Amino acid sequence: MGFPSAAVGQRNGCMANSSEHIRADSNIPMSLSGSCDCGAVTYTMKVCSLQVYACHCLNCQTRSGCTFAEHAMVHASAFVCEGEVEAYCREANDIHFEEVVCRNCYTRLFNRNSLLPGTIFLRAGTLFESERLEPIAHIWVKRKQRWVLLADGVPLFAESPTPEEFGAAIALADARGKDQRPQSSA
Repeated sequence: MGFPSAAVGQRNGCMANSSEHIRADSNIPMSLSGSCDCGAVTYTMKVCSLQVYACHCLNCQTRSGCTFAEHAMVHASAFVCEGEVEAYCREANDIHFEEVVCRNCYTRLFNRNSLLPGTIFLRAGTLFESERLEPIAHIWVKRKQRWVLLADGVPLFAESPTPEEFGAAIALADARGKDQRPQSSA
């Protein structure tokens, strides 16, 4: 699948086509895209919704160099990545992880794991217009930096939620009207 020519270079603050990203009907697939920092690797996906969450675990803090990492879960069949990438493998808690980075600038783009092999865990900050996303949940908040303040009404989990708990967080976000499409900047 090809990418629109406007996709390259949007990493530096240019807005993607907003009409393509915001729809009132969450049953209509939307096309989202993003890239690494240098633009050598691009990706696109067609999804009806995007489950974005913030992880405050020590691994995410260490691996990202930040106070938390923001991830989006995407079905692998809906995700197309183009460009030269490198993958490296690691293991934690008996789960095998494959981390994928741009071969040129080493931006961490996404990972896969053996627990949910049909799922891409996208680094949400690599999406164009990522500033318009809002997490549906915060996980591993027992490891959160004390000075980080979290929004009221967003589910918080001391560690990783069960699939049922995460499903309830998705249902709550849908009920609040946050269908995890990029929010209007107006």
